[in-house]
Amino acid sequence: MPMSRRPAANPARRRDIGIALACGAFVGLMVGAAYAAVPLYDWFCRVTGFGGTPQVATAAPGEVLDRRITVRFDANIGRGLPWRFEPEVNSVNVRLGEVVTIYYTITNQAARETSGTAAYNVAPAQTGAYFGKIDCFCFTEQRLAAGERREMAVVFFVDPKLAEDRDQDSLNTITLSYTFYPTRSPATAAASGGS
Repeated sequence: MPMSRRPAANPARRRDIGIALACGAFVGLMVGAAYAAVPLYDWFCRVTGFGGTPQVATAAPGEVLDRRITVRFDANIGRGLPWRFEPEVNSVNVRLGEVVTIYYTITNQAARETSGTAAYNVAPAQTGAYFGKIDCFCFTEQRLAAGERREMAVVFFVDPKLAEDRDQDSLNTITLSYTFYPTRSPATAAASGGS
């Protein structure tokens, strides 16, 4: 009884399947990288101070040095947010390692409730690695009733390690800058049809 032989697999077909699988894996990897890019970049900036991103601190440094730095405060409002936003003082002179609390005031000048979220950075950008914030209002949505006024604290220090960075020997001023951007509340989005 003759044995039937299976036809040999087509090598071109196997190659095409392999290429298709490799392309699919590559596309999947790129989509995953696109979704991970923003949180990874944010994490990188927070860890290294890249781009003037201040460090988030949980406690004050262990020492206070005699070297002083002037910290200036900048307050900005994005388009479409009817608020007045200003620091209580324009600048303070602080010692490295000294914990300082300053206040910003926001006032809703609209006749309705509005909300906003603040983003921040420091300049010069390379000082972000040395600017530690223990407490602040950034990245937390602030909702203000019509005409409401609110004071918000920022607790910070300039890390004494700045004194060890020879590239910063001539540094005498750091600017902490906040910008409030409007946010849409779920109720406003639903009322406008979610568009």
